[in-house]
Parts: sequence; C-alpha cells; structure tokens
Amino acid sequence: MDSNSDNTLMLKVKSGKLDKLGLLFERYNRKLFSYFYRLTYCRDLSEDLVQGVFERIIKYRHTYESTDAFSTWIYRIARNLHIDHYRRNGREYQLDENFDFDNIKAETDDDLFEPNKDHELELLKMAMTKLDPVKKETLVLSRFEGFKYKEIAGIMDCSESAVKVRIFRAINELKQIITELRSANDYE
Repeated sequence: MDSNSDNTLMLKVKSGKLDKLGLLFERYNRKLFSYFYRLTYCRDLSEDLVQGVFERIIKYRHTYESTDAFSTWIYRIARNLHIDHYRRNGREYQLDENFDFDNIKAETDDDLFEPNKDHELELLKMAMTKLDPVKKETLVLSRFEGFKYKEIAGIMDCSESAVKVRIFRAINELKQIITELRSANDYE
C-alpha cells in the first residue's frame, strides 16, 4: 500500500499520528467545501461544516476501517454532519447572493447541468433549491462531486439501485421545475 494513500494516512491518524491529518485536510478541504456549498449556497456555513468534518475525524478516528475507500468514509461523515446541522438549526440559511455556478462541471452530456447563459445559471440555481434535500444531495454527489453509484450508496447508506432511482427522479423533477420556472416567465 502506498505510504501516502488516503487509507494509509488515515490508518496513521487512527494510530495517533494526528499530524498526518494535515495531508488529508489538504486533499479534501476544497472538495468538501464544494460539496457543502452546493447543498447550502452559503460560504460561511460550508467552511464551518468542513471544519466540523475534520473535528469528527479526530473524534471518531477509532471507527475507521480501511476496507472502504477513505473518500466514502469522509463523505459519510460530511453527510451525517450536514444532517445533524439541519436537525439542530432547521433548513434555513442565509444564501450567498453571489452564488457561483461557474466552477460547477457536470459529468453528463445533459445540457441541464451545463447551462451556457447567465439566466440559465440562475435558473439552475433556483431549481436546485427547490429539490428535495435527498435528491439534491444525490445529484451533487453524482454529477458535481463525481462519485460512482456504488460510492454514493456507501456514503448515503442505501443500495446502488436506490441511488439510480433517486438520480433518475431528481433529474426528472429538476427538468420539471426548470420548465415551470421558464413558463412562469421568471427568467426571460
């Protein structure tokens, strides 16, 4: 096993070498920030949640098993932290007014995820906010974070077929929301 692989580093953290967590932080802090930001559209909250993930890694390092990919384990922690945050604080946040979809790259040929006009970006942003949180998270993990269905199943603690169904339903719902928003002439 590579001495600098995520799994090896986490095993060192688990054994008490907490200085190795710095390398994992460097590798994952931007990815986790992106994940949280796409779920919340709030920069400050996203930064706080990233810090919370690494606090939980320290706290729960004894539970890490190298049988799963480290990325699955860390995103499971991130997901649980996000859920816990909502249980405590509700689903209301102060959205960043300048939410930036420019850096969001999709892993699909579907134009739905690669809007090419400013008003289309705003339309996608609004439509994503209207999705059920589980559907939204599944789309973020799949289309924006690049996880495979099997990995998403591990993160969300469900079956791979459930992930496929969620993505199918989320895309259909997102298309419907966008159609409704366009027909309401909100973005002309």
